[in-house]
Amino acid sequence: MLIALCICLSASAFGQGKFTIKGTVSDAGTGETLIGATVYIQELSNGATTNVYGFYSLTVPSGDYMLTFSYVGYESQSTKVTLDQARTIDIELVPESTELQEVVVSADPEDENVRSTQMSVNKLDMREVEAIPVVFGEKDIIKTIQLLPGIKGDEGGGGFFVRGGSADQNLILLDEAPVYNASHLLGFFSVFNSDAIKDLTIYKGHIPAEYGGRASSVLDIKMKEGNTKKFAAQGGIGLISSRATVEAPIVKDKGSFVLSGRRTYVDLFLGLSNNKDLNSSTLYFYDLNAKANYRLGDKDRVFVSGYFGRDNFGFADVFGFDWGNATGTVRWNHLFNDRLFLNTTAVFSDYNYDVNIYGDEDDSENNGFKVTSAIRDWSIKEDFEYYINPQNTLRFGLSVIRHNFVPGEIIPVDGSYINEQKLQRKYAWETAAYISEDIEFSPKLNLNAGLRYSWFAQVGPGEVFTYDEDGDIIDTQDYKSGEIVKAYGGLEPRLGLTYVMNDESSVKASYGRNRQYLHLVSNSNSGTPIDLWIPSSNNVRPQIADQIALGYFRNLEDNTYEGSVEVYYKNMQNQVDYRTGAELVFNENVESQLLFGKGWSYGAEFILRKNTGDLTGWVSYTYSKTERKFDGVDYGQVYPASWDRPHDLSVVGIYKLNPKWTLSASFVYYTGNAITFPVGKYQIEDEVINRYGKRNNNRLPDYNRLDLGATLKLRSTAKFESDLNFSVYNAYARKNAFIVNFRENPNDATKTEAVKVSLFSILPSVTYNFRFK
Repeated sequence: MLIALCICLSASAFGQGKFTIKGTVSDAGTGETLIGATVYIQELSNGATTNVYGFYSLTVPSGDYMLTFSYVGYESQSTKVTLDQARTIDIELVPESTELQEVVVSADPEDENVRSTQMSVNKLDMREVEAIPVVFGEKDIIKTIQLLPGIKGDEGGGGFFVRGGSADQNLILLDEAPVYNASHLLGFFSVFNSDAIKDLTIYKGHIPAEYGGRASSVLDIKMKEGNTKKFAAQGGIGLISSRATVEAPIVKDKGSFVLSGRRTYVDLFLGLSNNKDLNSSTLYFYDLNAKANYRLGDKDRVFVSGYFGRDNFGFADVFGFDWGNATGTVRWNHLFNDRLFLNTTAVFSDYNYDVNIYGDEDDSENNGFKVTSAIRDWSIKEDFEYYINPQNTLRFGLSVIRHNFVPGEIIPVDGSYINEQKLQRKYAWETAAYISEDIEFSPKLNLNAGLRYSWFAQVGPGEVFTYDEDGDIIDTQDYKSGEIVKAYGGLEPRLGLTYVMNDESSVKASYGRNRQYLHLVSNSNSGTPIDLWIPSSNNVRPQIADQIALGYFRNLEDNTYEGSVEVYYKNMQNQVDYRTGAELVFNENVESQLLFGKGWSYGAEFILRKNTGDLTGWVSYTYSKTERKFDGVDYGQVYPASWDRPHDLSVVGIYKLNPKWTLSASFVYYTGNAITFPVGKYQIEDEVINRYGKRNNNRLPDYNRLDLGATLKLRSTAKFESDLNFSVYNAYARKNAFIVNFRENPNDATKTEAVKVSLFSILPSVTYNFRFK
């Protein structure tokens, strides 16, 4: 706040003879602010873009100017202004009519990919997400981003891997709140209801200095704010789920709310089964998104948002398993003056799971109990933006997070002979401060430079163990509440440079360092609901990733096509792997099961994207290599990470056939994941045991799949529209390998045979969508 006060006092003395134009750009129909809208001054051949709250600020010499406001998919609007004093100009842009105009699908200004300092960044328009076919017809942003270069995923897995990083190295934010498990139904769906989402950006490299805490990427998701003009509603009814969203003004043009819900009903089909156990089983998930905002005046606006989602799976009266996330965000926007913008955010995040083993209440030997685990965060952050002039924007801020880890508790049910057990909780503080600056040295040379300092400390109370290289305890020490067990910290420089060669092409380079203080302990690559998060400690050092990247960006045919080629190299320190036979579940000494080493990844990413016309979409290809080296694995020999896939190809097409029909398709091909196969076997007494070779010495078969989709517009009026969406997942019914099991040949016990397990064959689906406007 002291820095902000100094800037306020100096603002009037800076740039005498210059005045500031500020305001917000929003959708004329809904009042939703537009992120990244362009404000252009023709006479100066310069301008600005709106921030994540739709706010812009331009400080220029006095004079008469023509301002043009534009956003992809909206009609541009121009206005004349005589600038002899500071002015506020709020603009509402009208969406283009898709009946009369060609289709435009892009989340960026036309030549943003060429001129901005951002590289290794992808944005998705929610219209693309709605059109791309996915499993069971459910719109899914996590599955959709896996069609972009440098981002890998697995069928049936909720995690994703970015440029060689593991699944836990991705920071997933929903309205600035971290989401620790982003999957439903064990990874088949994501927790994000697309109807509630406004904007999505994933940073694969050159992560802005305001983000931190993960080594590989940031997926930043913004929820809708709600319609400030009138009541509106939309929803859909599908084969396995339904969803509904309502939004309306609180006070017209001053505040609004949005409420969105989704639920599956697979459990209703189980109830129709003749099998008694299935008849009494449950299998469903639900989501609830809510957000409200209110403008307190010209300089202040508040936002309150939250998410709550849960999966529930139960088999008869044997066991039950449920897990879910809860997040809450409170934000206050304040404008100190025409050029200094502040966003204050308070966040709560909770992820927890419960496993219930139902005992027999009528049995004297009742063994019923519940196992629970959780991670909870409370945080507060201050983010400032200072618009020095159209060529220079300064950002700075700080954040504080309190982590609370509940690694596991066994709670017996009434009458059970099972004893209560609790693994001791762990606590940590994570703080950071940052500063970054966007500078346009000339129309051809742009720079983004940032510096972040992060500090992390595991604190008491608790009993802390120290382990040797073999995982044996060599020391035990008790710590009081708040007493520091172990602290880490360091600088994280970020640098991005763009040289614009001409109106159609540019060259970009970037470097970034990221520190990660939290670690996911999991036996699965993609993550499971019972995974355990642990803090850096006296035994576990923070992960550190350094990445350099170089790219060539080119627009073709008057920005109809966007193309880019990026190469990168990432070096990763203090990576985590596991001892052979590691026990990770409900283990007080889980840190003794970990191994620590290093890794590296390098590759090249290609994408060609078409954003306008009846046919839109993209073709992306990634060549990459990810390797690791641990002293405790294969005697320190280098081995590929299990998510290493040298070749990854995606083709996405969306075709507007006529005003009624829109067709879509996506094709994916990638190299099979690395896996460890047995190289022999031996017998101990009557048991045959496989002997495995080097870590990840083989691969699963290559994967490929074609998905098809079609949307039929049923009705479209000024007040209501509806459509039917048809999709076919895995259209040619390829049986891709999900896992490979090994078993004895039933006819010859001396032979071992591999058995491929596939998840899905062809899966058709249909969804009815509606919207009241």
